[in-house]
Amino acid sequence: MTIVNDPISDMLARIRNAQMRSKSKVAIPPSKLRERVLQVLANEGYIRGFATVEKDGKSEIEVELKYFDGAPVIKEMTRVSKPGRRVYASVDTLPSVFNGLGISILSTPKGVMSDSDARAQNVGGEVLCTVF
Repeated sequence: MTIVNDPISDMLARIRNAQMRSKSKVAIPPSKLRERVLQVLANEGYIRGFATVEKDGKSEIEVELKYFDGAPVIKEMTRVSKPGRRVYASVDTLPSVFNGLGISILSTPKGVMSDSDARAQNVGGEVLCTVF
């Protein structure tokens, strides 16, 4: 098992690589934060879903990727806040991704949520990544 410094970045890279190969599923090492980010992606319709499965005595998250007319639903995923440089935004300064067509995923005091949910609940937080 390899040690990953940035688990969110690793997860985004795995999803991106699997989509380039047109895979239907991708396996990701489990963590609570990854599950919460995947839950936001599933709620917003960017992935079909995910489940925690046991393989060879080890637990992993299996993500079902989503395609539309053979093309991946996720066009672009970028990590905003990195371990070396954290990026925070208040509710007034939340970034708009592609004029509202994409989403930002934030880690807020009320949990991990999309930018639209954060605006609705009037909370800011750490901008984890943007998805379009």
